[in-house]
Amino acid sequence: MTTDEKTGQPDWEQRIAGLWANIDSYTPDDFVEKMRLLTDELPAGNAIALFELASANDSTGHEQQAAPLYRQALAAGLAGIRRRRAVIQLSSTLRNLGEAEESVALLTAERNAGSDELDDAVAAFLALALVDTGREREAVALALDRLSRHLPRYNRSLARYARELIDDHG
Repeated sequence: MTTDEKTGQPDWEQRIAGLWANIDSYTPDDFVEKMRLLTDELPAGNAIALFELASANDSTGHEQQAAPLYRQALAAGLAGIRRRRAVIQLSSTLRNLGEAEESVALLTAERNAGSDELDDAVAAFLALALVDTGREREAVALALDRLSRHLPRYNRSLARYARELIDDHG
């Protein structure tokens, strides 16, 4: 058995990945309990453990429990791709809990914080939050701008139209 570099626990990341791969094999409560057992292997307050437990709660419909865990994970110094995922997931959870303005603020800051493979996810969840705050034109413009980057043709036209949605009525 090998020791995981990030957590210091034997094959911990592999066991977490295995649990996520089999989420549909468990009831929601059983999945959260299995995740709790794995995260309890790490020291109390470990950012990765808090994030994984937040994600498990979130994925099983326990958003009220997930939100504070995401916040704790971020405050504990969650880093790398998990940090960005935590911001996206917390923002989505907040939107679902009726806190769309905070979701917009978090995702707007995240959008300006850097770029990686989750840029489209940030934009997509920001568009949803914008709709919930009554900023539908901005949401459509954002979604169309991101989509324009993936089309085989019409990229420039669609990006221009997206900008015009904001410029003409923003």
